[in-house]
Amino acid sequence: MQLLRTILIILIVYYLFKLIARYVMPWIAKYFINKAAKNFQDRYNEPAQKKEGEVSIDYKPEKKAKLDDIGEYVDYKEVKDESD
Repeated sequence: MQLLRTILIILIVYYLFKLIARYVMPWIAKYFINKAAKNFQDRYNEPAQKKEGEVSIDYKPEKKAKLDDIGEYVDYKEVKDESD
């Protein structure tokens, strides 16, 4: 009798989970997706309110390599050792 009761509880829990996963989870996911989309729109559609005298920089120029810091070119000349 105890085994039959345990199997019945497992089946009920399984089917309840299956029912929740099929009908309730998509509704919850849609709710959170809509909430995140609204939050995103609210955040990026409103102009940023700045205090008087506050500076904001939207453009940062790329750093270019300085060719002057590479060094100077020295001609290579092979020198033979005459001590042989």
